[in-house]
Order: sequence, then C-alpha cells, then structure tokens
Amino acid sequence: MSWFALDVTLSSRAREAVEYALVEAGALGTESDAGVASSVEDSDARVTGYFDSPPEVERVRAALLEALRIYGLASSDVRELRPREVEARDWLGEWKKSWRPTEVGRFVVAPPWSEVEETAGRIVIRVEPGMAFGTGTHETTRLCLAAIEKHFRGRSFLDVGTGTGVLAIAAAKLSPAARVEACDTDAVAVGVAEENARLNGVGGRIEFRVGTVDDSTASADTVCANLTADVIMPLLPALLGATCGRLILSGILDTQADDVCARLRSLGVADCELTREGEWVALVV
Repeated sequence: MSWFALDVTLSSRAREAVEYALVEAGALGTESDAGVASSVEDSDARVTGYFDSPPEVERVRAALLEALRIYGLASSDVRELRPREVEARDWLGEWKKSWRPTEVGRFVVAPPWSEVEETAGRIVIRVEPGMAFGTGTHETTRLCLAAIEKHFRGRSFLDVGTGTGVLAIAAAKLSPAARVEACDTDAVAVGVAEENARLNGVGGRIEFRVGTVDDSTASADTVCANLTADVIMPLLPALLGATCGRLILSGILDTQADDVCARLRSLGVADCELTREGEWVALVV
C-alpha cells in the first residue's frame, strides 16, 4: 500500500495544534520530530501527517489556520508544507529486523524469528509481540529478570500482573521442578502469556489465571509483582502474605521508592534490597 506524507515545518509551540489539524484534515496518523532545540518554544520542529491518498493541501491549510486560532497561535507558527509520496516497503519485516534480543544475566529475551540458540549457560525466552506489556526490553522487566536469576532457587513462584508472561516463563525455565503460577486482571494478557509459554515449551508447567493476589492465594517461595507503584501499594499486605521467601517489586519510579519503602516498614519490613536502572527501581524483600 502506498502512503502519502505531508511534512509541516513549524515552531515547537505549535506541535500539538498541527497534529490536531492534520488528523482533522484526514491524516490517519502523525509523526513528530522535535528537533535539536525542542526546549526553545520558537525553534523549528516538524510534524508529518500520513494519508492513504494525496492530501488536499487547501483543506489542510484551512484546518491548520483553525487549529492555530483555537490554540491562540499565529499563522507564522507554521513555516512550510511539503507533500511527498512514501515508498511502499515491508514495514513489518523491517521492524522485525530491528528488534534485537535483550540479554539480562543468563536470560536472553528474543522474538520467535531470532536465531539466538539456547546453551548450557544461557536461557532463551521467546516472546511474540502482542497486546500485553513485557517484551523484555523495558527497564522494569530487566530488573525483575536480574532479581529472579539472583534469588529464585525455590520450589514455587508467583507472577502477579504477568503481562506477556516473561517472568513466569523465566522462573519455569530456571527451575524446571518448581510450581509456577501467574495471574493478570487483563484476560487478553493472560491469553498472550499462555501462548508465549507454549512457544517456550513450558505451557504445561505454568498455571495462568485471570485475577490478582488476595488472602486466598497460595503462598510461594518467590513472588514477583512488576506493576506500578499506585497498584502495588494497596496490594502490599496480600503480596507479603503470599510470600514465604522473596518478594520482588518493580514498576516503581525512583521518585516513588521512598513511599513504597515507608509503606513496607509500616507493614513490618525492616529492610529491602534496592536496584536501579534509569529512572526505575526494583525492591527485593
């Protein structure tokens, strides 16, 4: 399928208005290039609108003028409009080639089409990109994988908020005799995780369910919750109650770590291990 692009050069402060105008004029999507000096409001930036047929430039101009009026901006905030045809390419094929395996200790998270081989010292987890969070590339997933490799040697593992199932699959591969359970409140995510478990040859060894952790949840040697701080905080009593070894928490921003640690102390946790990657942290209780 051929696509038609309209590149709009503008001042940085007009970016939102131009994105709005392009969609109003029939664009199916937009792409923004903030430019080098994006922190300067009057610096040049570029927004590209993508259309499935050649855009009507006059219709776009009218939409731009109306959007600039609504946003209280001047017509001079839009510098130039330049239409072009986008060469048809195998976008999915190019994206697949660009996605590289992610290595965390012994773990390697890779797409199904990757030629990465599993060896005695390396555990390969293959993930089909889908509609759930957790392809192994995010800092919080990597922090959890590192904590699992370091701490999990037990007989049972619980993954709360499993997403694509990466962490549960990692535990099942690291400790083949372990009882591994995983849950998520999103039924679509659970379906994706089940498929990824089958893809990795551990589908029969992980019990997936739709739901979360509560007082009736069976305890596990290691419990992992890669969620967000606002979800973790009210779940902490149930997460601690389900843990009889290590509790791994992530999805927590560095600025939120003190609040989570304070809540843990109020629940009787004297100390915990903290690791960081970028702006994210993981806590091991």
